[in-house]
Amino acid sequence: MSNTKKALRYFAKYLKPYWKGITIVVILSLISSGAQVMAPTYLGRSVTALTTYLVDLKKGTASMNTFYSALWSMLLFYLLSQIAIFIAWMVMSKFNADSTNDMRENLFAKFQRMLVRYFDTHQDGKLLSLLTSDWDNIFNAMNNAIFEIISQGIMFVGTIIVMFTINSTLAWTTIATTPFILIISVLLMKKARVYIDKQQDEIGDLNGYITEQINGEKVIITNGLRQESVDGFKVYNNKVRIALFKGQFYSGILFPLMNGLNLLNLAIVIAMGSWMIISGQISQAIGLGLIVTFVEYSQVYFQPLTQITSIYSMIQLALTGARRLATVEEQKDENEVPNGKVISGLNHGVKLENVHFGYNKDKEILHGVNISVDKGQSVALVGPTGSGKTTIMNLLNRFYDVNSGKVTFDGTDVRDIQLTSLRNNVGIVLQDSVLFTGTVADNIRYGKPNASMDEVISAAKQANIHDFIETLPDGYDTQVSDASSIFSTGQKQLMSIARTILTNPPFLILDEATSNVDTVTEEKIQKAMDTVIAGRTSFVIAHRLKTILNSNKIVVLKDGNVIEEGSHEALLKEKGFYYKLYTDQMAFD
Repeated sequence: MSNTKKALRYFAKYLKPYWKGITIVVILSLISSGAQVMAPTYLGRSVTALTTYLVDLKKGTASMNTFYSALWSMLLFYLLSQIAIFIAWMVMSKFNADSTNDMRENLFAKFQRMLVRYFDTHQDGKLLSLLTSDWDNIFNAMNNAIFEIISQGIMFVGTIIVMFTINSTLAWTTIATTPFILIISVLLMKKARVYIDKQQDEIGDLNGYITEQINGEKVIITNGLRQESVDGFKVYNNKVRIALFKGQFYSGILFPLMNGLNLLNLAIVIAMGSWMIISGQISQAIGLGLIVTFVEYSQVYFQPLTQITSIYSMIQLALTGARRLATVEEQKDENEVPNGKVISGLNHGVKLENVHFGYNKDKEILHGVNISVDKGQSVALVGPTGSGKTTIMNLLNRFYDVNSGKVTFDGTDVRDIQLTSLRNNVGIVLQDSVLFTGTVADNIRYGKPNASMDEVISAAKQANIHDFIETLPDGYDTQVSDASSIFSTGQKQLMSIARTILTNPPFLILDEATSNVDTVTEEKIQKAMDTVIAGRTSFVIAHRLKTILNSNKIVVLKDGNVIEEGSHEALLKEKGFYYKLYTDQMAFD
């Protein structure tokens, strides 16, 4: 499917529910355009009536009745045209606002259903440009371009019909330059479309770079790379500038070109009308009115062409935005299992059975991994960076599906379990905790919105964060956000643990929860982790080995393979890879 078809289908999808409003707009546009097309005929009649009056004045039989009648008719038609346009504009503004609102809601809802892979492979800035730049372009076009296309299209067709009804010779003269105009317009529009599409893609890349640089501002400053950051920005920004200039140049040149051709066409119409009078094809009295009528029609005929070409850039930006948003909506949703099994807690345990997996088909990360954890037991995953620890966490929660083998809960493949049910039974404390805009209490009860204040406080106490919260100006009602947080990294982790305690999941995953904190905070987090792990089936992905000494089983991973397995004491006795990891780490602690 071509990009234009994809964009048009996207618009059709969201405008279809508002067909009644669109029908009203079309009818009112017909009335407005019809009135505007008819008005010049009465202008011509008034000129003819005035000429006749001047001739009859010499005979003494002059009357202005016909002149006044034609003049008033012209004014009434113009008034009717403006009233119809005003009402149509109000109706269109309403369904435009509603339809673009549907687009925003559906896109954001789509993000919540999409595979984690999509977010892992797309920069935040590029996603943000979909929610800002592309939406703005679509809204601007919906608010202006669509109405212009409908009204000007109707006026264009109506003008041609009326012109041929009045005088076919002058009608052909008026539209004679149309093929030439269309050829030039198509060539310029084709060029403009290429660069406008590229412009939006380049803006997405620029936004991605800006987001990346802002998130890494401290690293940039500490390494003295501010100028290099600016230089990198200039490269992306220059690409946007070039695409923007070329897109606006090719689309913008259409408007002055149309105005120039309009004036040329006007001169041709006047010349043809004058020649028809001089050659005796029409009388002088009728000819003057006819020339005035077709002078007006020449303007009206070119008006739709001029207006549509003047907003071509806006239209193309909207089509590009619609194409990009439609591409997002085509992405796969998570593989929900409508008739899948609903689980409630764990009776036996969790297993990875001969699991093979790779984020890319040509690069496997896990090579036949077998790991099991019994109900109420804790298994720690250790190993060097890149060994596959976090990948296992992604598979346990079905952020990704295995290439072969299976992950089971009580013997049931996770791919046969309803996703909502699976996620309700799995709690995760990530390495990088996130706080959301709202109060401290709101953040703790994020996974359980209906939790009582007593439950929130109890969870905070178990996570060893209650005392700190009490020192805040408004306690649990203190407003926080991740961007301007009053919490340190370690305190964020304790907040995350409090959330998990509150949701009380039967299966827990702790992903290097103590890797980014100092020793004192680590001790607090460890106590909180011990509280949340107690009696609960869990996988603990550990970087600091002293935090997992009490685990029931330690699984050592290297290059995507399980190379050792056993208790801390048993693995130390073997003096293998784990022994080396542990002794090396203890030497630095």
